[in-house]
Amino acid sequence: MNSFLILILLLSYFVILILISNWTSKNDSNQDFFKAGKQSPWYIVAFGMIGASLSGVTFISVPGWVQASQFGYFQVVLGYMVGYFIVAFILLPVYYKLNLTSIYEYLFHRFGLITHKTGAFFFLLSRVLGAAFRLYLVAIVLQQFIFDKWNVPFEITVIISILLIWIYTFRGGIKTIVWTDTLQTLFMITAVILSIHFITDSLDWTFSEFLVSEELKAYSTIFNTDSILEKGYFLKSFFGGVFITICMTGLDQDMMQKNLSCKSLKDAQKNMLSFSIVLTLVTFLFLLLGALLFIYAKKNNIEIPLLNGQPKTDLLFPEIALNSGLGITLGITFILGLIAAAYSSADSALTSLTTSFCIDILDMKGKSEKEKKSIRKRTHIGMSLLLIIVIISFKYILNSNVIDSLLTVAGYTYGPLLGLFSFGIFTNYKIKDKFVWIVALSSVTIVFMFGKIPAYELGGYVIGYELLPLNGLLTFIGLILIRRK
Repeated sequence: MNSFLILILLLSYFVILILISNWTSKNDSNQDFFKAGKQSPWYIVAFGMIGASLSGVTFISVPGWVQASQFGYFQVVLGYMVGYFIVAFILLPVYYKLNLTSIYEYLFHRFGLITHKTGAFFFLLSRVLGAAFRLYLVAIVLQQFIFDKWNVPFEITVIISILLIWIYTFRGGIKTIVWTDTLQTLFMITAVILSIHFITDSLDWTFSEFLVSEELKAYSTIFNTDSILEKGYFLKSFFGGVFITICMTGLDQDMMQKNLSCKSLKDAQKNMLSFSIVLTLVTFLFLLLGALLFIYAKKNNIEIPLLNGQPKTDLLFPEIALNSGLGITLGITFILGLIAAAYSSADSALTSLTTSFCIDILDMKGKSEKEKKSIRKRTHIGMSLLLIIVIISFKYILNSNVIDSLLTVAGYTYGPLLGLFSFGIFTNYKIKDKFVWIVALSSVTIVFMFGKIPAYELGGYVIGYELLPLNGLLTFIGLILIRRK
């Protein structure tokens, strides 16, 4: 596919997003930026959250992961479903009762200032890394298939990507994102459906023929119940998925900010439950697409693209969509889907980072609206620059599948949040606030060291996503030790 055409698509897409931004940000108020005036329709939020949750990582990395894990990722997704119910009926009522702008304000009400700052710090760390993971993957694709041909450095690609996001989010904030995410989700779901259609058609299959094919059976194993020692064992993956959702959705300002923009708790709960069902179905479509990609590649002798001299399964989808001769329609579909998937999560991440830093770290209470607006805009620029630095550094650090890396890092960074919120909600204890940061850092350090233990020293046990609940448990125990008598 012609790189110039891809660039035209990219720019056209952003023109549409900027137009939406101008429509939604007429007031340019802090209330609209942070909470959308609490007027967001729940069904619009639910649909848009699908795109924000899936991101470019799902769009590219989940299909690419099928070769290594088949449909094993769906074990984690089933855990997600349970996690969403917990978020809807345990966490959301707490947030709405306190009328929070940042969910980490709960920690201040419950424990004190240091706990509040500690929780916000771990969110900021988690979200910066998470957003960087997602944008890195997209930047790599754009670099490999567009900008390398024009000898544009990777660093410039990243800067342009973040700049475009900043342009359409710096005024409207969450009010803009609720609506842009809706559009982007539509593009992304359309892209995966059309991609499946075009590839099955090229293989002379109907979709139903593909579902019952022997070729699919080679990739479609979901449940791994062979040995608990394995990383992908069902119970480890399932409960890992439960806790990943509780933390990466329910304890994440990015995802909760959208829910808090709904008119009422009931609307927010309807949003969460409907979103969880659709998300599960869409994720399964991505797994089917992954199997289809590897089947197509095998039948047509397409090699997995190299990155830094190593095969990179994350790049198979763009390789087939753009370079395999399946037609310009598939190429356009892929590019629009990729852009939509990437920026639907990145834009909300940038907004939530700005919100949390302003509310939780800088504490803007007592300042005039003019001062708050000035601080908010400077913070928005600062967070954009931080994302640029982290994404560029990933080019020289990452060597594994991106979604696997993302979920592994989540086990370290979200663990303290899980422990803090669990302790706050399920106990009545007060704690010695000044020691909380020591507890949080200690639990992360212990879990990190545990995660580095080779499998042979644990009797063949491969550590997986259970690091997250373990991290939360250690934080919980640490808080018991510093409780007030």
